[in-house]
Amino acid sequence: MWMKRPMQWIFAISVVGIVFSGTLTYREVFAGTAAACPAPGAPGTVFGYPACVYGLLMYAVLAIISGGALWKGRHPQPLASY
Repeated sequence: MWMKRPMQWIFAISVVGIVFSGTLTYREVFAGTAAACPAPGAPGTVFGYPACVYGLLMYAVLAIISGGALWKGRHPQPLASY
């Protein structure tokens, strides 16, 4: 049995995560002035970027993987029964 429903949930949650972390990333990196963005090494940054940037990247990767699985699984092959 192919796990279509859990993959749909993963895709939906990752899209919501992209919207949420994308909003945070925009506010932290692009919306403020250059002085508002924390300096590299400041508390709340990872390698000089706010953590929301890495969250956006992680959710985007999840959306690509789960979307690809849903796209490929439109015509799932049945599992062999033993």
